[in-house]
Amino acid sequence: MPVFRLSKEVLAGTAVLGAFAAGVIIGKKWAILHFGTRNMHNTLPKRDDPLIDYVLRHSLREHPLLKKLRLRTMEEPEGMIMVCCDQAQFMANLAKLICAKKVLEIGVFTGYKALNMALALPDDGKVVGCEVNNDYINIGKPFWKKAGVEHKIDVRIKPAIETLDELLVAGEAGTYDFAFIDADKQSYNEYYEKCLRLVRKGGIIAIDNVFWHRKVLKPDKNDTACQAIQHLNEKILRDVRVNISMITMADGVTLAFKL
Repeated sequence: MPVFRLSKEVLAGTAVLGAFAAGVIIGKKWAILHFGTRNMHNTLPKRDDPLIDYVLRHSLREHPLLKKLRLRTMEEPEGMIMVCCDQAQFMANLAKLICAKKVLEIGVFTGYKALNMALALPDDGKVVGCEVNNDYINIGKPFWKKAGVEHKIDVRIKPAIETLDELLVAGEAGTYDFAFIDADKQSYNEYYEKCLRLVRKGGIIAIDNVFWHRKVLKPDKNDTACQAIQHLNEKILRDVRVNISMITMADGVTLAFKL
């Protein structure tokens, strides 16, 4: 296995991953929310582990409009596929850490994560989202507007591969600071390869659901999603183009730091 050299940005990011996981550098602009107890009306998704509940109550700082969008999303039949609130905060903190201005999001859903990212970016920052369901996007848009970040979010309603190819043809290779992959699992390898071309050196690619509900421990050959994730997990482990950390957060997140 070759010895990798970390860029300045990656060294800085790796050094504070633990601190960011606790939500240290989010700023003091918004108050920490009160979530109640299990016997009260709890606005957080139910977690079975008391320690996770503790982490959420002692680290999550959620903008009021993020909370409202999260609760609105949970009214949808597929609301549970939304990114975890602590995970979205962590990703936004990472983007802020590396002074990101351009973020690529593959799989937007109702835009909770996009809103989190947009709030973390400077006023001239941009989140380019890839989504195929405009109905979900229309749920999020009013919240983006109320938060004053609608101008930062550009969602392309078409298959993600088409959008990524268009960005490459437009000469945007190496111009994105951060990419988040959370869409159809069978296309994960293609998304990863195209994001590697679009993200700059020192940038970060975050890949969600890398545990696939723990099924990667014993992959079913008939589960094409699990097979695709397992293949990419093994590929990234040996990929000399990146340094990686696989985080045991939510359903597993791999952070690939482009060298």
